[in-house]
Amino acid sequence: MKVLTVFGTRPEAIKMAPLVQALAADPSVRHVTCVTGQHRQMLDQVLGVFAIRPEHDLDLMKCGQDLAYLTTAVLDGVGRVLQLERPDWLVVQGDTTTAFAAALAGFYRHVPVAHVEAGLRTHNPMSPWPEEMNRRLVASLASLHCAPTQLAADNLSREAIPTDRIVVTGNTVIDALRWTAAQPEADAALAALLTRHAPALLHTDQRLLLVTLHRRENLGERLRSICEGLRLLARRDDLRIAFPVHLNPQVRAVVDAVLLDIPTVHLLPPLAYLPFVALMRRCALIVTDSGGIQEEAAGLGKPVLVARDATERQEAIDAGTAELAGTDGPHIARRCARLLDDPVAYARMAQATDAFGDGRAAPRIVAELKARWARARSE
Repeated sequence: MKVLTVFGTRPEAIKMAPLVQALAADPSVRHVTCVTGQHRQMLDQVLGVFAIRPEHDLDLMKCGQDLAYLTTAVLDGVGRVLQLERPDWLVVQGDTTTAFAAALAGFYRHVPVAHVEAGLRTHNPMSPWPEEMNRRLVASLASLHCAPTQLAADNLSREAIPTDRIVVTGNTVIDALRWTAAQPEADAALAALLTRHAPALLHTDQRLLLVTLHRRENLGERLRSICEGLRLLARRDDLRIAFPVHLNPQVRAVVDAVLLDIPTVHLLPPLAYLPFVALMRRCALIVTDSGGIQEEAAGLGKPVLVARDATERQEAIDAGTAELAGTDGPHIARRCARLLDDPVAYARMAQATDAFGDGRAAPRIVAELKARWARARSE
C-alpha cells in the first residue's frame, strides 16, 4: 500500500507527525510525504523536531500570499505529485487551505482521500474563517473520515456521511503531545529560549499566563481589545505573561502597540514545539484563539480561556477544561482574575482529560487505511 501524506502548516505538521512516523515504521507501507510550505519557518521547526524529511517540498509560501493564490498553487502542485507518485491513499489533516486544495487534487485524480481530524464544526461558516468551510469541503471529498471524538463522528453522520466511512480514532495531537512531553531536552530547550528572550521568567515565583493569538477573524479591533485586557492583567504583582507572537505582521503591529515595554509581559518569537510544550506544562493558565491548544491543554490539565465566540472543540468545554471567553478584553481579564484568585474554580478546570484521545490515534489510522485498502483489493 502506498500512502501520500500532505501538509503545509505548523499545526498540521504537529498533528501529522505521529502518523508520518507510524507509516514510515510499517514495512507493509510505502510512505511518501509532501509539504506545501503554506507556512515556512514554523513548518520547518516541526519537521526538525520530529525528524521528518519530505520527499516533495512545494515551497509555495510567498510574501503577501492570499487564499486564492494558495488554493490554486496547492491544487496544481499536489496534482503533479499525485501524477508522479500514484498513491493508493492521499491523507490530509484538519482545516487548512492545504488540506482542502490537496483533497480536491486527489478527487480530480481519483485517489481516495483520508481526512484526519474530521468532523469538527462550529456550524458558522465565518467562524473560524476560512477553516470551518475548508473542513466541510474536505468532508464532501473524503472517502475515509478519521474523527477524533464521537461528537465529531456524530457531526459527520448528521451531514449524511455514510457511517461505514467514519471511524473514531482519537486525535493525533495527543500522540504528538505525549511524545514531545517525554523528551528530556524539552525543558532545556525552553530554558535556552528564555535565557535569550525572557530571563526574568527563569527564576520567578509568579504564576505564568501563556497567550497565543492569530486567528484571521480576530485581526484588528478584536485583537486590540484582547491585548487591552492583557494590559489590565499585567498590573497584577503575582503574574507574568508569556506571549509568543505570530509572524503575521498584522498581529505583531497590534501586539507591539498595546503591550510592548510592559515589564511583566514577555513578547517571545514563535516557539518550536519542544519548548512550547514545556512552556504549556509550566504555565498556570492559557488564553488562546487556537484550536489545537484547546486539545493540548486538556491533555495537560491546563485551564484555557478561548478568545473566540465559538469553538469546534466542544469536548473541551464539556470536560470543563476550557471556557469560551469571547474577544472583549476587560471580560477576559475578569475571567482570568477569577481563576487566579479562586482556588476552587481553578481546580475545577485544571483537570487533565482524555477527551481528545489516549495517544494511540496514529496506529489506529494506519490500521484503518490498511484494512480498507486490503478490502478494496479483494473486491
